[in-house]
Amino acid sequence: MTNPRLTRLILQDFRSYPALDLDIAGQMVAFTGENGAGKTNLLEAISLFSAGRGLRRAELGDIAREQGAGGFAVAAELVGPFGTAKLGTGLDVPTSEGHGPRKFRIDGQPASSASAFDAYLRMVWLTPAFDGLFSGSAGERRRFLDRLVLAIDPTHGARVSALERALRSRNRILEEYSPDPVWLDAVEREVAETGVAVAAARRETVGQLAGLIAQERDDSSPFPWADIRLEGFIEKELTGSAAVDVEDAFRKVLRDNRPRDRSAGRAITGPQASDLVVRHGPKNVAAERASTGEQKALLIGLVLAHARLVASMSGMAPIVLLDEVAAHLDPRRRAALFDTLNTLGSQVFMTGADAMMFDDLRPDAERFQVTPGRVERMR
Repeated sequence: MTNPRLTRLILQDFRSYPALDLDIAGQMVAFTGENGAGKTNLLEAISLFSAGRGLRRAELGDIAREQGAGGFAVAAELVGPFGTAKLGTGLDVPTSEGHGPRKFRIDGQPASSASAFDAYLRMVWLTPAFDGLFSGSAGERRRFLDRLVLAIDPTHGARVSALERALRSRNRILEEYSPDPVWLDAVEREVAETGVAVAAARRETVGQLAGLIAQERDDSSPFPWADIRLEGFIEKELTGSAAVDVEDAFRKVLRDNRPRDRSAGRAITGPQASDLVVRHGPKNVAAERASTGEQKALLIGLVLAHARLVASMSGMAPIVLLDEVAAHLDPRRRAALFDTLNTLGSQVFMTGADAMMFDDLRPDAERFQVTPGRVERMR
């Protein structure tokens, strides 16, 4: 098991930072400062060294500093499985033709995508955007689940993107006055193949995570264990059936439901309609029926379990990003969270408006004061 550590973070025209060069030494790192000071921007910058679009899922043009020239750069030095490495990503200043593609570098050499960073580090995160996860839409839970899968399988993002493109193509064909059945057959084959692959990857991750939670379950823990399962047509069909047979069944459903889907403007059946069902394990109640505090604790417990799964699957303790995670925890749960984080073996970055929330961190933790455009180490 390796424990990757960021030792330096460099920003140029990133969000609220014209320039920043920050040395990092701690395993536990806390950024404190007023709301709007730029704490979450630091976590977002780190999150760009994982597959996907970062913890805000922002458009690239929105990441560049408003008063800047339109481009941005993020670089990091880390000690990881290959010793010391330098990672970089960013966007060139736009030309008259607009922005070019996002760029990636490892030790000064071009890399094909953010997925190349996964050989050096893995990452999990929790932000306030997830606070309403259990009572929110199924789409929000699918995005949350896809992030969990992506931390284990960096190719999952490409599968999800391919499925979304195929579904959009099918929708456009169905909108035509007289849809071409040959084109529909072809695109539905693609939907079925990619859809079953997406569902299978989600199902595999949920099964592995549920198994790990079952092994570690503790009804007395401040962070209750979650009873999780994936609910959907394809997921049900994959139980006891070969993937190729499920693809055939899914194609038939798509073909038979063309009139219905045309009226709805979307495919109603498929992995794009699946849901992650979560229950509060110790109380055996649906997660959305738990109190606000219980839901927060349940979500933290789920993310921490996922971090342990990522470590066991990848052989690397993931870097953990926690945005305002302690703000609504009572002192007992806050102390328990810090104790649990210490046992992960991960480097942990946290943010909070109140520096006193981090008083229970161990003495070797690093604390930084964040003000607009500046980050200073606290004594």
